Amino acid sequence: MRIRLGIPKGSLQEATLQLFAQAGLPIHTNSRSYFASTGDPEIECMLIRAQEMARYVEHGALDAGLTGLDWVIESGLEVVTVTDLIYAKQSRGKVRWVLAVPESSSYEKADDLRGKIIATELVNVTKNYFSSRGVDVRVEFSWGATEVKPPMLADAIVEVTETGSSLRANHLRIMDTVLESNTQIIANKNAWADGEKRRKIENLALMLKGAMAAKDRVGLMLNVRKEDLERVLGVLPALKRPTISQLSDPEWLAVNTVIEESLAWQVIPRLKEAHAQGIVEYPLNEVVLSCGFCRANPPKLTCARSSAVVRSWAKSSLWCRRLFKPCGGTATGRCRNMRAGSMDSPPSRVYA
Repeated sequence: MRIRLGIPKGSLQEATLQLFAQAGLPIHTNSRSYFASTGDPEIECMLIRAQEMARYVEHGALDAGLTGLDWVIESGLEVVTVTDLIYAKQSRGKVRWVLAVPESSSYEKADDLRGKIIATELVNVTKNYFSSRGVDVRVEFSWGATEVKPPMLADAIVEVTETGSSLRANHLRIMDTVLESNTQIIANKNAWADGEKRRKIENLALMLKGAMAAKDRVGLMLNVRKEDLERVLGVLPALKRPTISQLSDPEWLAVNTVIEESLAWQVIPRLKEAHAQGIVEYPLNEVVLSCGFCRANPPKLTCARSSAVVRSWAKSSLWCRRLFKPCGGTATGRCRNMRAGSMDSPPSRVYA
């Protein structure tokens, strides 16, 4: 079984490749080819423009692909939305398609543009926007450089923006938001109905979301005496509850948790005050949060190197970069990359 996966070529390409690499599945591209390879023999990748992704997924040329909600709506095609991935070219946020006009113009609302020319790449969405308001305009497709067209080549534009800086640089002001959009994983209906392909696509979505959840977060490991444990726990913010393990000395415990990186500079001095020792701050590759089924039926996870068996999603999420069959109930998963209780990347900071 193999799945054919579309990777967006263009503005989203670099951010997407970085996300896959962080999720443990680097994609190897060639500037002369639209085909790409991965370390997973069950995934074949092809670089496709985001604007065309829904078409090839709907037709079945691709089993799944990453593209924007905007282009799915624009296409009007029926595909399965697997999950949302909130990232864009420059940020981890949504983008907006906005109606913009020259700063010096007298236009204040959509109705003021009646009978005018609107340039955009998002033609169908723009037509629906104006028709829903009863405003008759002429919508023209723009092949690019849309910001430079007003006022000589168009009266207004509908253009995508993350920060608005390009619009301001071209002396345009935003009049309204036409559509908010974000990256999505979409799938072909027949591929989604195939049990093996669906499981593979769901696992891919899990790992990408885990990599996104790990961004801006760090892991903390520390040692503490039993008598000081409550003071340390009172300092720690955590996704759920910290993992606590007994050390060889019965009077000492090891604590592992995940916190927002921006909080580390506040939390670590307070941990030292609470008598925590051997504090290690380290980067994360993924943070995998289990579904309700997995919490009720924790799987048995076996580390391929140490043979240690863990029946805890909190521990497996912390130490395993890749969980195979993550919702498989009692199925055995294997961590290929990490020894139980160790890190696959060096700590970023150590506080003895």
